[in-house]
Amino acid sequence: MKFAIFGAGAVGCWIGARMAATGADVTLIGRAKLMAEISNGIRATDLAGGDVDAKPRTATDASAAREADIIVVTVKSTATTTAGRELAAVAKPDAVIVSLQNGVRNADLLAAALPGRRVLAAMVEFNVIKPAPATYHRATIGKLIVQADPGALPLAVAWRAAGITTQIREDMPAVLWGKLVLNLNNAINALSGVPLATEMVQRDFRRCFAAAQREALGALAAAKMPIAQLTAIPPKWMPTLLSLPDAIFRVVAKRAVAIDPAARSSMWDDFEAGRPTEIDFLQGEVIALADKLGRAAPVNRGLVRLVRDAEAGGRRDWTGAELRKQLGV
Repeated sequence: MKFAIFGAGAVGCWIGARMAATGADVTLIGRAKLMAEISNGIRATDLAGGDVDAKPRTATDASAAREADIIVVTVKSTATTTAGRELAAVAKPDAVIVSLQNGVRNADLLAAALPGRRVLAAMVEFNVIKPAPATYHRATIGKLIVQADPGALPLAVAWRAAGITTQIREDMPAVLWGKLVLNLNNAINALSGVPLATEMVQRDFRRCFAAAQREALGALAAAKMPIAQLTAIPPKWMPTLLSLPDAIFRVVAKRAVAIDPAARSSMWDDFEAGRPTEIDFLQGEVIALADKLGRAAPVNRGLVRLVRDAEAGGRRDWTGAELRKQLGV
């Protein structure tokens, strides 16, 4: 099987390096500057150990996916439709397209741009950072989840061979919403200006996160939409856990999740790179669902407002207390 990772950034490069290190035929397709940087090889390190060095093929044009049997799309959600159109012009008719992106609608957007193609949803639980040139580090624990479909089996086999825990599931809408509810912290972390581990031990920041989650969980319950449990903590208990005093939270969280001290959210990376964020595909989805149901979502609306301001050059160093006041939490 031939694989391509289209829009390879931090996550795509880490996964691609792991695949290439175990002999998979994989091509990374991404921005010219990044592809030039990794052209002589990639180092993929891991919070749990097991570092690898690999030299996958690299390219900058969609035409490099022409022979791929499975194309994994990892572009930012804001570029999904454009990516779909580019792939529609080059991908084999029987190529399987897999959306490995944040948000809940990307597979549908790709399917609309790739009529007649098999498009599947997938989800990545973990966070990847770039501590040095051509080096990518998995900074949180987690797995890959891919939609149950015969076309996904070779990819799941390749991921498992690369040492990446992989699940195949039927309930991908619930999985994607489960990840989105966790990703509501992306904006809070980006606005805090501090690493995730530093942010998450501060109760004021966690209260903001909990309030955003309560709005999302309330809307999902009202819409009778299922949500998958992706962590040791059931989604409905998460806001309560987040609201605990710091000392108690540290004890519980230490058993549930491991975070590298340098890890930050992908939205912080977007701020640093001057890219548009995925806020419309995260908080924006909660707001859209709430609007459809006639419910309020003031916390998520407030986060959208602050992120838009930060994108335009505004503050990115809010304290937890300041953020709580801004959001009315």
